[in-house]
Amino acid sequence: MREIAFVWREMLTEKKDILLSILFGFIAGITAVALFAASGYLISKAALSLPVFALAILTAVVKFFGLARAVGRYFERIYSHRATFSILSNMRVSFYKKLEPVAASLTQKHRNGELLGRIVGDIDRLQHFYLRVLYPPIVFILIFLVTIWFTLFFSIKIAGLMLLGVFLTGIIIPGYFAWRIRKKDQAVRALRGEFAADSAEFFNGYRDLKIMRETAKRKEELEAKSSATLKAESKESKAEVFHQAVNSFISLFVTWCVIVVGAYLVTTGELDGVFLAMLVLISLTSFENAVPMAIVPAYLQDSIVASKRLSDVQAVTSNNIKQTVKLSEDKPFSLLAKNVTFSYPGEERKALKHVSVHIPVGGKTAIVGPSGSGKSTLLQLFLKFYESGGLEVNGDSTQTLSQEQIWSETNVVLQQNHFFSGSIRDNLKLAGETLTDEQLTNILAIVQLHHLSLDYEVHEKGANLSGGEQQRLAIARALLKGKRVWLLDEPTSSVDLLTERLILNHLFDRAKEDTLLLVSHRLNNLEKMDQIIVMDSGEIVESGTYKELMKSKGYFYQMREIEKSVLV
Repeated sequence: MREIAFVWREMLTEKKDILLSILFGFIAGITAVALFAASGYLISKAALSLPVFALAILTAVVKFFGLARAVGRYFERIYSHRATFSILSNMRVSFYKKLEPVAASLTQKHRNGELLGRIVGDIDRLQHFYLRVLYPPIVFILIFLVTIWFTLFFSIKIAGLMLLGVFLTGIIIPGYFAWRIRKKDQAVRALRGEFAADSAEFFNGYRDLKIMRETAKRKEELEAKSSATLKAESKESKAEVFHQAVNSFISLFVTWCVIVVGAYLVTTGELDGVFLAMLVLISLTSFENAVPMAIVPAYLQDSIVASKRLSDVQAVTSNNIKQTVKLSEDKPFSLLAKNVTFSYPGEERKALKHVSVHIPVGGKTAIVGPSGSGKSTLLQLFLKFYESGGLEVNGDSTQTLSQEQIWSETNVVLQQNHFFSGSIRDNLKLAGETLTDEQLTNILAIVQLHHLSLDYEVHEKGANLSGGEQQRLAIARALLKGKRVWLLDEPTSSVDLLTERLILNHLFDRAKEDTLLLVSHRLNNLEKMDQIIVMDSGEIVESGTYKELMKSKGYFYQMREIEKSVLV
């Protein structure tokens, strides 16, 4: 049960409704047993041709139990469902609060569709934990404790027979089926997760698939996975129905045994015949509560698997949120990498090899090199996309800082920047809700986007913007944020050279006293940098100022000469 510990924690917040639902569920169940018991006794008494007034009390009792059963069931439904929906709501909010601080790195570790499936589907499946896993056994046990205790006053043998039925339908049979479905259930969840992830990728990448003429092939693969998932789910549903059928059969078989044993006891004089119908109806009614026990194993396994999948995501958040110190707000700070070696998860190749870089407070550093040299990897480590030792921010290890805090105190522009479906105004105001239209218009002019109005509608992920427009809009958002540390990863790679120079000149003027780290494969406009780090194959091969590197005529000089010849 360790996997569903967080579900227990959320349930404790709704313990009042849970206890009330159990109470009213017990009342509804036990009054149903009492109703049929009284009815059976009334039938037997009526068969003796007693006067009607002699049966009046029994008739009133039957009516009372019928009304009590309906009222109990009504309030049980209210409190149990209110508790369930409140627990689900609390889980969604709690889960979102844990995901939000590390949202930037989640997509690095999980596929988008898979992540969506976990956040939506797995939490929805946990709604069954209380209604289908916890509630039925508790009410089942309470009802049978009272029922068997009552039956003992009439026949120990029949009480023992019912107790045997309780063990079979409540423990042995559900336990056996839980053992049988364990591996199959995990396979179904895996298929469902893969299908959700592949479906999301198919729709997100539909345009590219259409261009490459791969739509039909991917559609066939998706349909095959859909068929496999539906087939597995169908088998699972049939297994659940079979389990319910077995439990129902055992319940009815026990009732038949009660009839046979009761009839025998009546013939031997050990049981008054007037009580036989009552005991048979008690058995028949009480074992109705055993039917839901058949599906407890399936829903328990479903809840455990869903909890494990959510825990995998939560583990990412717990690894990232280790904040023990705070960054100074609105002040520049230093960045330091000490002998950092890093490999991406699941890869043997080292993306960084013994890299050491120091960017002092207010320093301007550029990291250049060919694609795949490790430039962006180092920047991503500072932003805690991945965990690695040897990294310090403002003199404190990144492991003592939350990812949210680092991002909130930096102006970040990445190679791929996200834009929400909405207006230009909406996307720019992510940098600050109090920004005026005048400020937004001015910043658009600075990044050469004056042709776009603030009301211009941006599609999701900026699909209707060019690559250069996306980068300039991201730079505009960073400028509006106004923090004192800049982390820029290829911010102008899709912008023409003239516009790039204008934007970078303004950016350098704004960041005159700020800390700035620029990752770029372009080597122009670097004259204002305090130091330039040249990387290749995950290692630093050169470092120095622009003049020093050009004078030494090393690796940087060769790359710069090649770039000049290409531009000419």
